[in-house]
Amino acid sequence: MASPLPRRLLLVSNSRLHGEGYLEHCEEQVRSFFGGIVKRVLFIPYALHDRDAYAKTAREKFQSLGYGLDSIHESSDPVEAVRKSEAIFVGGGNTFRLLKTLYDLNLIPEIRKRVLLAGVPYMGSSAGTNVATISINTTNDMPIVFPPSFEALGFVPFNINPHYLDPDVNSTHMGETREERILQYHEEPDTPPVLGLREGSMLLVEGNKATLLGRSKARLFLRGQTPTEQEPGADLSFLLNS
Repeated sequence: MASPLPRRLLLVSNSRLHGEGYLEHCEEQVRSFFGGIVKRVLFIPYALHDRDAYAKTAREKFQSLGYGLDSIHESSDPVEAVRKSEAIFVGGGNTFRLLKTLYDLNLIPEIRKRVLLAGVPYMGSSAGTNVATISINTTNDMPIVFPPSFEALGFVPFNINPHYLDPDVNSTHMGETREERILQYHEEPDTPPVLGLREGSMLLVEGNKATLLGRSKARLFLRGQTPTEQEPGADLSFLLNS
């Protein structure tokens, strides 16, 4: 039996950056990630309700980058669509809705096989990034539906908080900051690291190497330690062994 191919992940915080179009801020990284080998990308739009409109937006963008795009919701056999995929892109929206649908359609094991055994490149944005991690426990979304488990695809052994937001020093809002909520998560035993990806940042994973890319810093939370700032270009490979 052939050895599994190295995992390849591009985990993006957000699909839109203020003042820019859909995926415009990460075009360079997307082209580099999929390269000239991938011809068609399988899009998974389950995080949003209007899947037709979502697929139209994604298709137009990927075509402009030189890739064909097939939306899984248009397939009569979603499992077979995953099995035949040469690349996967999971878009953002509500993380609970996305994960529940993946469970409902029995796609979790199929996506894992394609990415971890066949080396199919996986790109996620926002909710699509959340479900690539060990669990969705650090999503910002409301539980509008209830998946059978918070356990996600588990491509990396830590959590990510997309759209990580710093507190506004001029705000009078008295609710918890994003940092406080993550620290509360780490009050529970045996909780993994959390990487707070600010908008404009993304994590590239190639085999056992993880690199922070993009325009923004990330904030790293390790249980029992003071959070630290990570600069674009930072080597975060140690998180893959957490």
